[in-house]
Amino acid sequence: MAEAQGLIARTGNWCFRHRWQTLLIWAVAVAIGVLSAGPVFSSISSTSGSSTMESIEAGAVLDKGSERGGTVIGVIDGVDTAAPAVGEDVRSLAGTLQRVAGVAEVVTPYDAGLSAAETAMLTAKDKRGLLVQITLSRPADGKDGKGGKGGKDGGNNDAAKDETKDAEAEAATVDALTDTLHAFTATLVDSGQTGARVTVGGEPAMEKQLNERASEDLLGAETLSLPITLIVLVFIFGGVIAAGLPVLGAVVSIAASMTILLLITRFTSITSDAVTVVTLLGMGLSIDYGLLLVARYREELAAGYGPEQALNRSWATAGRTITFSALTVAAALTGLLMFDIPELAAVGAAGVAIALASMLVALTLTAALTGFAYKRIKPAKRRKRRGEARGEGQARGEVHARGEVHARGEAQSQAQGAPVDASETGVFAGLARRVQRRPVTTMLVTGVALVAASLPVLSMSMHLSDPGALPRTLESVRVTDQLTDRFDLPATPTITVVARTDAAALDDWARRWADRPGVTRVYPAQEAGPGLATLGIDTAGDPEGATARDLVHQIRADRPSGGQSWVTGTAAALDDVLQQITDRLPLAIAVTFIAMIILLFAMTGSIVVPLTAIAMNTLSLGATFGLLALVFQDGFLAGPLGLLTVDGFSPFTVVCVIAFAFGLSMDYEVFLLGRIKEYVAEGLPTDVAVRRGLQHSGRIITSAGLLMVIVFGCFVTGSMGAIQQLGLGLALAVALDATVVRCVLVPAVMTLLGEGNWWAPAWLKRVHGHIGLHETVLPAAPEPAPTSPVRMEPLPIPLPRNHHPEPGPFTATAVLNKPRTKPEVRPETPSPEAQAPTPAAVRQASLGMAYLWWFPLGLFGAHHFYLGKTRLGVLYLCTVGLGGIGWLVNAFILPSQVRKTNEARNRPS
Repeated sequence: MAEAQGLIARTGNWCFRHRWQTLLIWAVAVAIGVLSAGPVFSSISSTSGSSTMESIEAGAVLDKGSERGGTVIGVIDGVDTAAPAVGEDVRSLAGTLQRVAGVAEVVTPYDAGLSAAETAMLTAKDKRGLLVQITLSRPADGKDGKGGKGGKDGGNNDAAKDETKDAEAEAATVDALTDTLHAFTATLVDSGQTGARVTVGGEPAMEKQLNERASEDLLGAETLSLPITLIVLVFIFGGVIAAGLPVLGAVVSIAASMTILLLITRFTSITSDAVTVVTLLGMGLSIDYGLLLVARYREELAAGYGPEQALNRSWATAGRTITFSALTVAAALTGLLMFDIPELAAVGAAGVAIALASMLVALTLTAALTGFAYKRIKPAKRRKRRGEARGEGQARGEVHARGEVHARGEAQSQAQGAPVDASETGVFAGLARRVQRRPVTTMLVTGVALVAASLPVLSMSMHLSDPGALPRTLESVRVTDQLTDRFDLPATPTITVVARTDAAALDDWARRWADRPGVTRVYPAQEAGPGLATLGIDTAGDPEGATARDLVHQIRADRPSGGQSWVTGTAAALDDVLQQITDRLPLAIAVTFIAMIILLFAMTGSIVVPLTAIAMNTLSLGATFGLLALVFQDGFLAGPLGLLTVDGFSPFTVVCVIAFAFGLSMDYEVFLLGRIKEYVAEGLPTDVAVRRGLQHSGRIITSAGLLMVIVFGCFVTGSMGAIQQLGLGLALAVALDATVVRCVLVPAVMTLLGEGNWWAPAWLKRVHGHIGLHETVLPAAPEPAPTSPVRMEPLPIPLPRNHHPEPGPFTATAVLNKPRTKPEVRPETPSPEAQAPTPAAVRQASLGMAYLWWFPLGLFGAHHFYLGKTRLGVLYLCTVGLGGIGWLVNAFILPSQVRKTNEARNRPS
């Protein structure tokens, strides 16, 4: 039997034949990923930026030179601040808090020595609330920088361990303070303050709560999306077994992403955006790749090939497409590595790694799982019925020389100048045909619509830390709101000046700014450490708006004298980040575009196709951001959808959406081009290749797009604005690309260009001829035996009755008891020798097969249980994992079920 040659096809064959070894390797990878999830979420950082930025450098100077850490704020509300009992209780509370390990100082409005202005800042305007400020001490190893010892080899690891230890110690201190403050409510009630309530905020508490909420949002999105995805895949494939392969691949990819992220945290910090985006990409790509491979495998089965030969042909074609897709996604993300911002570089590196990991999971694990389940993966029913109908029509046309089917095929062939093919009949082929009738009109209308959707981008603004993007269900966020509304005190000053001088000299310098337009308050300077002082300045209006950023520029032009100084704060950080992105953006775009042009050229041998693909993806991205601005910034449908409206988007979110949406758009471009190139390589005209390519890949692209939209849409249900923006942004990008761009705009443009699609300079053609990655040529199927011309009268040709029972409940018993008789094979079926020989009509049930489906579903539930540390994992075990307690019971009764099933099948009827 001739097989398709190539590394990808050989890899698929090896995994198909050595399925147990492949499964064991990935099972170990999943176990490592599950164990990595906890450390990843505990190491998430809320700070972003390069150490070369002045605002970030100021923070590093304070970390090293100051003996004090962050500030935890307790808001005591609903009390009479003038009542003596309240003052006495609060002073007692301050003493208790001071004794907590890790606390440097506790300040209350009742402390002696406070000025009237300082007491007023700690007391609510309505005199019904007060603040308790708790300043944390800085760990000695973090202050002294001792984590760097250990030489070149051990320095990074020692520093990472010290940072982890410091973070754990700070989290323990924050937990102790939070518990003490919450318990103080009962003390106030006992003192007669019946309406008293205590809430806890401040930067350390907020960072801890945001990390916990990010973990919950990701867990909730996975919990919601994967079962829905499985159900949709069942409808697409018409069976649970085939539908389960992409979902299992997604689970493995998610686990692999945790391991990769843990490795990245050893070298740099990551933010919650990185975890969100990498999880999204791992799920989306794995499901897409699994869908493409399984669909092509079922198509080859329907063409009459046996399981192993069908897998060989599928991996040689669809596997090649997946490889190009993963490489193009990785190329799109390499641009993030060009930014001198560790968090963006971490996202880029993780994205590249996850794209390649998803490719490996699809090409190896899917092949192994197919080896276990090949007896139960049925051919594509629609494709098989279409092929049988075509075979019947051709047979009758040979018997009846003037048969209607044969005549109609002749007329269509003459009209189009191409052979009649089932690929020319279908929804997507019909759509392509309608587009090709008016390609100019279609291109103009589609292009204008996308440009119109992009117009709201003109009003987009950038905010590094927008309070509107945080859920009000978080206690620390409510505290931030109260500081502004009831205490007229921002959580942090708009601008902070750090200088190597004493506090008195810094106060003298600060007087010049008190009367500047837009300045509302200049705080007294404070000693932050030996020879180091800080001073805060508040501005009117948006703390990251034009007024604040202009003041940053003025202060940096007129710094305190006597030593080094740094200007930081939200406005300064935003200005630094935007400047850094603007400086590196041309290089990032150039690297991304060049990498993608090289890859698409290697795939197609054309310069025109990569350039048109980039242009159309840019249009799609513009429309995506226009719709995002309309929803999140202008509030269109934000209320009904339960989304948080913001004053501006984080630059990190914008860059991540651009990179990942661009990569996913190229993903579908490769899906479509891969099939079109197959037909062009066979010598068909471009118009015909476009119709047939869209017909063959259109259903896969739209199905994959639907699954992506489901996955990304479930992330929109999260409570944090950044996760909502990423989820909706990627969902919109995929929806536009899989429908408007790939199914309408691409066919119109390729029809207009015609054979010009494949143009390249002669010297590049020669280069492609030597080093290009060419289409895989599949072995042709043998022709069926010719019909005897002696027969004069037509005889009815019986069609096979291929009965495919609908899948029942997905339990181990149902899997075992499903009929396993092999369908009859028509003599006219191509490549009859490719059918796998079967020694008996009834095959034995496999205990390994039953355990194969029992174990991963339980592991899936355990994965979620570990991530969330909630009872949701138990819920998964009782729903996805077999509809209840059957999952646990089947582990013990599977052997007897297999034995009884085999005995029943072998018993004479």
